[in-house]
Amino acid sequence: FIGGSITEMNGYRPMVCAMLEKRFPLTDFTFTQAGISSTCSDTGAFRLARDVLSKGPLDMLFVEFAVNDDQDGQKSLQNALRGMEGVIAQARKHNPKVDIVMTFFANENILDHLGKNKNPPSIAAHSQVAEHYGVSVNHLAQELSDLINAGKMDWKKYGGVHPNQYGNTMCASMIANSLLDIWSKPIAKNGQSKAHPQVSPLDPFSYVSGRFLDFDQIEIDQSWKKGIPDWPKENKGKVRSRFLGAPFIYANQAGAKLKVKFNGTAIGAYMLSGPDTAIIRCTIDGKESKEIDTLHRHSGFNYPMTVMFFNELSNSGHVLELEILKNRKGRMREGGEALRVLHFTGN
Repeated sequence: FIGGSITEMNGYRPMVCAMLEKRFPLTDFTFTQAGISSTCSDTGAFRLARDVLSKGPLDMLFVEFAVNDDQDGQKSLQNALRGMEGVIAQARKHNPKVDIVMTFFANENILDHLGKNKNPPSIAAHSQVAEHYGVSVNHLAQELSDLINAGKMDWKKYGGVHPNQYGNTMCASMIANSLLDIWSKPIAKNGQSKAHPQVSPLDPFSYVSGRFLDFDQIEIDQSWKKGIPDWPKENKGKVRSRFLGAPFIYANQAGAKLKVKFNGTAIGAYMLSGPDTAIIRCTIDGKESKEIDTLHRHSGFNYPMTVMFFNELSNSGHVLELEILKNRKGRMREGGEALRVLHFTGN
């Protein structure tokens, strides 16, 4: 199970697990909880190998990122597609026979779009990926929208962005009914499992080779540290407990520089964006440069997010140079000169 907080919470996930154990009592299941609150499909593509594929054989994958891509990341259709395609393509490469269930959860913006017979960018993108790869879709958001418009349900009863017991039961029941219907059909005596058809990526820059880069690949100057920060002495702002013992590459002064040598088409960073987060300058291959403000658009605490520096490069060797810039006025919040990177991301 991979997704954001809806997956991480004890909601639909344990209900689906219980259904599977009841349906197949002789099967020794291994369930992997790979939900991380506030993360989007691009982060999912970069962490899939670590958080899911490394756990062993993958027979079934449940994925949800529609709300996160819409709300936390405010992803364009293109960026939502590249992230979700990265997740699905990597899962299928790991096991061509893996079956996948993609659920579209809801927030108020998604419901507003669906109520006007429109798809928000995240669902439009994820739907394209699902159709291309033959992935089963559990369109909970559409079902919820239809019930609300018919006067048979309301947002509060469902539980909101993070569904309550009623909302999660609704989701788990939709998944169970779909699977049980498929499993009720007879299997031929000589029936065998088979691989899903191989398909080319929808977007040549999707994160189908998404990964976390090793710390050893990062060349740092004396301004940086590699290790577990001393929270809160070295950092400002609140931080979630899951990150307190995690190692970072981090610095807190303008002029701090680092260099990353990598192969592929994209480079970015999975980081915590805090209240004192910096503006950075990123330069690729000594040629193209850009400034990026790493403050999060609507959070003032240390918020996990992936920032892509360059994502349409030639598929070859590259060098990224990164520098923390002096803080300046005119940003969305005061900010600072800190950068806390959990992992640099490559594709």
